[in-house]
Amino acid sequence: MKTPPKLDLYKTHKAEYAAPRKPVVVDLGAASYLALSGQGAPGGEAFTDSIGALYAMAFTIKMRRKFAGQPDYTVCKLEAQWWSPGRGAESMTVPKAQWCWNLLIRTPESVGPADLAAAVAVLRERGKSPRVSDVKLESLTEGPCVQMLHVGPYDQEPATIARMLAHAQQHGLRFHGRHHEIYLSDPRRVPPERLKTILREPVEAAPPSG
Repeated sequence: MKTPPKLDLYKTHKAEYAAPRKPVVVDLGAASYLALSGQGAPGGEAFTDSIGALYAMAFTIKMRRKFAGQPDYTVCKLEAQWWSPGRGAESMTVPKAQWCWNLLIRTPESVGPADLAAAVAVLRERGKSPRVSDVKLESLTEGPCVQMLHVGPYDQEPATIARMLAHAQQHGLRFHGRHHEIYLSDPRRVPPERLKTILREPVEAAPPSG
């Protein structure tokens, strides 16, 4: 019997990951994610530990399902939402220690709570980080968003976001919701000037001026 092709969610939803080097508006439907939230500077101990826990859950769930004869799929790249409580578009200007984040890995909709529970049991038995128990399933429907590819260090993102904001305003839109990043490059293997990151900002119609 011919093995069915491995599911690749990025290819299936190619239009949602459009990444030109100029701002575009995309309309995003519901998507299922493994998610793990926290607070603190990117690269800090809590952040790094949470990334490890999230990936451990993603690969454990995938392999358990594969060995059980369920359809195989590609583990997606890391994504993250960023915000600061009580602040809007300027939220990322506060000290990094105050940043809140929600780490995300997109997952097939067929993954359910039983898959999470089984993976947690396996990983805790192996002595993995207690943070694996905090991984949740989340469904996001971001709707219309301004999106653009950022090439370069993460600290240079504000200039790209400014271009995205100007594009939104030209189309009668304003930022609305959490800043979202999709990491196409591994910073452990790619120099900062070549890092590729999709930046995404949910938008809504701006109120009439005057």
